[in-house]
Amino acid sequence: MNKLLLALAALIFSALPLSAQDAFNYDLELQPVNIPNLPGLHSYAFGQHDGKWVVIGGRRDGVHARQPFNAFPAAQNNTDIYVIDVANTTFWKASVSVLPTGLAEQLQSTNLNFFQDGDELYVIGGYAYSASADRYLTFPNLTAVDLPGLVQAIIGGGAITPYFKQISHDAFAVTGGQLGKIGDTFYLVGGHRFDGRYNPHGPDHGPGFVQAYTNEIRKFAIRNVGDELSFDSYEAIADPIHLRRRDYNLLPQIFPDGTEGYTISSGVFQINADLPFLYPVDITASGYTPIPEFNQYLCNYHSASAALYDSGTNQMHMLFFGGISQYYYQDGQLIQDNQVPFVRTISRLTRFADGSLQEYQLPIEMPGLKGASAEFIVNQELPHTYSEVIMLGQIQSDTILIGHVYGGILSPSRNPFSNNQTNTTSADASIYAVRLIKTSTTGIQEVQGKHPYSFEPFPNPVSEELGISYTLPRTMRVDYFLSSQDGKILQRGRLENSAVGENRHNIRLDSQIAPQALWLTLVFDHKYYATKTILRK
Repeated sequence: MNKLLLALAALIFSALPLSAQDAFNYDLELQPVNIPNLPGLHSYAFGQHDGKWVVIGGRRDGVHARQPFNAFPAAQNNTDIYVIDVANTTFWKASVSVLPTGLAEQLQSTNLNFFQDGDELYVIGGYAYSASADRYLTFPNLTAVDLPGLVQAIIGGGAITPYFKQISHDAFAVTGGQLGKIGDTFYLVGGHRFDGRYNPHGPDHGPGFVQAYTNEIRKFAIRNVGDELSFDSYEAIADPIHLRRRDYNLLPQIFPDGTEGYTISSGVFQINADLPFLYPVDITASGYTPIPEFNQYLCNYHSASAALYDSGTNQMHMLFFGGISQYYYQDGQLIQDNQVPFVRTISRLTRFADGSLQEYQLPIEMPGLKGASAEFIVNQELPHTYSEVIMLGQIQSDTILIGHVYGGILSPSRNPFSNNQTNTTSADASIYAVRLIKTSTTGIQEVQGKHPYSFEPFPNPVSEELGISYTLPRTMRVDYFLSSQDGKILQRGRLENSAVGENRHNIRLDSQIAPQALWLTLVFDHKYYATKTILRK
């Protein structure tokens, strides 16, 4: 039985502990850093070498327009590679136009997947107009960047071509996902393949496109020796319900048992609604575990984010800087806005030693509606893991520069896309130094993330007709999905006429579904997920 099945089965019989004690005794401070003439960028890839940042790709404009003819114009691609020295507030640049076509086109694309492994920055996919193909596409490329050589070449005005290697494969045609590494294995998590011109009304109304969510964790090893670049040991783990994620945050983790891995935080879009997912998914080398019984409300889109681990308390802290969210606080009230607006919120999600999760709204906010598609660039002088978890318990100072937030999308209003005002948004050139300052302050706003929605399937095992029972405190929409362990949705529908109180429904299983273990997922109100295992006999 695989790890997800075991984890979901365990959730049936377990309850989350609620009594963990928060030990994050820090205030957060943002200090602007001005680098004259540095452009605003968002949705870029970056690496670091010798205290300098290398920034590749992304866009110079703001939110993409709603009109297909005006969305993602090639003229606003970032066609330069920047080397930024934040300590000395200066930068250098080199144009990608000097590179071979395959490299030049990919390295000016948006929403790349990337990970720095030692001195190498690996960049996968990305979306942009390809002049050589004469169309918009997701690039099927894996590119390796020699950071020390590239930094030296750009600062010295030398040739940059020798510091890149590239291969192509359809497995790398992903944009809006995230790339991580556990042990010797790379993890390309989520994202989608989007080919064609963007159209908010779908491919059947105006300029067409083809979009396919990967619904996968793609695992592989990269071989980078001498002039050769290759990959092997490829494996894909599919789940069309819980792994249907793009434009999300992937936070490196140290779990309570010491295992290293990642947590998928939120992301878009649900399969049956143009709304973000709210619950996280944990990933380790042994599998992945959705946590649908906990919702994270205050950050639902890719933004600048940081991960810190305190070994003394065995607590994992995740910080989120602004961005885009379906929920935000106003005058002390949690507001739900299904247009999913830009927000100023800075929030924290903490995993305690007992495994429970708690979200907090911090008293400090971003200085504007910004942070979406920005990046948090870790201060590598601090003790940190290879995946850039800051080891907070090893730091003695009362004031800690944990890193910087650079770029992102700046908006003057909460909902410029919905209101057709994308031209008012822009790529943000701001840099903020982020410091933690020890304090005894308490009373941080806790956000209630646990929900009571569950269900019981019966009989289980089941032959032909499956019963489902659940209780509702109010009327709401309830959808169901039956999915297989190999990543296919076998049956789906809506449980009609759900009412306040106890509900019972019967579902006749499709006769084509073979005997096997299945996952049954119910979605309450496009907001609360619950998954259980059933056996088709």
